[in-house]
Amino acid sequence: MAAITAATLIVLPVWHSVAHAHDHSRPELDSWFESLKSGKGPCCSDADGKALSDTDWEVRDGHYRVHIESQWWDVPNEAVVKEPNRAGRTMVWPVYHRVLDNPPRIDIRCFMPGVMM
Repeated sequence: MAAITAATLIVLPVWHSVAHAHDHSRPELDSWFESLKSGKGPCCSDADGKALSDTDWEVRDGHYRVHIESQWWDVPNEAVVKEPNRAGRTMVWPVYHRVLDNPPRIDIRCFMPGVMM
């Protein structure tokens, strides 16, 4: 039980420390962000969105990849949001799993590509 509690104490603060992708200066997008979902479920249900720069995502062998925590992560096909990106920038909703002294494991909940420049 103590190990579960310790892992929870580490995971929860990490979720809240992720940069938010939602630009609150555009309140007209609030309900749109809340309604976003992928084949893995609602994007904002248990993950905070993060905006990515063009150098932090790519397409390789027909699949998206994102660069988070100094590592490339494959985006599952079911995590790709199918509707148009009204925010314009590439966004990812990662769920972080950290256990003491182990490298992080990241599950991609949702991914929405932007326009590569």
